[in-house]
Amino acid sequence: MSSTTKPKTGPKDFRSRWGFHSTPFSRELPIERRLPFPHIEQAVEALYQAVLLRESAALIAPAGSGKTVAARSLVQRLPEAGFRVHYVKVTNLSRRDMCREIALALGCPPAGNFPSLVRRLQERFTTAIETDGVRPVLIFDDSQEFRPVTLGFLKVITNFEMDSRLVVSVILIGQPALRRTLQLEELEDVARRIAHYAELRLLSREESHRYIEHRCAVAGNIAPPFDDAAFDAIFELSRGNLRAIDQLARKALEIASAADEDVVGAPHLVEARKVLWP
Repeated sequence: MSSTTKPKTGPKDFRSRWGFHSTPFSRELPIERRLPFPHIEQAVEALYQAVLLRESAALIAPAGSGKTVAARSLVQRLPEAGFRVHYVKVTNLSRRDMCREIALALGCPPAGNFPSLVRRLQERFTTAIETDGVRPVLIFDDSQEFRPVTLGFLKVITNFEMDSRLVVSVILIGQPALRRTLQLEELEDVARRIAHYAELRLLSREESHRYIEHRCAVAGNIAPPFDDAAFDAIFELSRGNLRAIDQLARKALEIASAADEDVVGAPHLVEARKVLWP
C-alpha cells in the first residue's frame, strides 16, 4: 500500500456519510418545510374555503398521495383564534362509539345514551361559537373505513335549528372507497351536505425527482447521493407514492452506506425493496 493511500475505515452512520444533519425522509418534517406541489395546494385551498363558509368537504385520494400533509396544511392555515379543530382517526365504529370518540376529542364526558350524546355534542359546538367565539371543525381521517350507518350519523350532528344554521364543518379524508360509500342511496343526504370534493393523485416522475431532491436538501444535503438510475428506480418501484418514496430512499441510503459505497444506485433500490416489502 502506498504511504499516500488511506485505508477505508468502514461504513459511517449513513447520515454523516452523506452529509445529512438530520434523518432524511423522516415523517418528522415540519409542515412549513414541505415541498408545495400545486395540486396539493389547490386541494388545501378548496378545503380552506369550505371551512370559511362553515360548510363541509371531503378529500379523496389514494394511499401515499399526501392526504395527511394536506390535512396538516389545512390545520396550519386555520388560526386558533377563530377555529377549534378536532382530529379523529378511529373510524370503524358504531354510531354510538363514534359519538363517544368525538366527545373525547372535544373534551366532554362521553357517557350517556346515543340521543344524549348527540345533544351534548351539539351543545358543545354551539357553545364554541356563542361563548368562545370559535368555529368548530371536525377532521375525520381514514374515512373510507366508516360504516355507512356511521357516516349517516354525520347528518345528525350537523343539523342545527331544523337544519337552518351552519355551525360545525366536517372534513372527511379517505381513499377512493369513501366516494363509493357516499354514492350509496341511503347516504344521499350526507353526500349532499358536502360542499366540495377535493382529490389528490400520486406524483409524476419529474415530481418524484424534485421531491427526493427537496427532502435531501432539508436534511442538509443539497447534492443528493442518488445517480440517475436510482432516481428512476425509486419512481418505478414507488409509482409516485410519497410514503413508498420515503421508505425506499432512506433504506437505500442505509444499504449503500453499510456497503461503504460512494453513491446510491439502482441495485441498492432493488435490495431496499426486498427488505421493505415481501
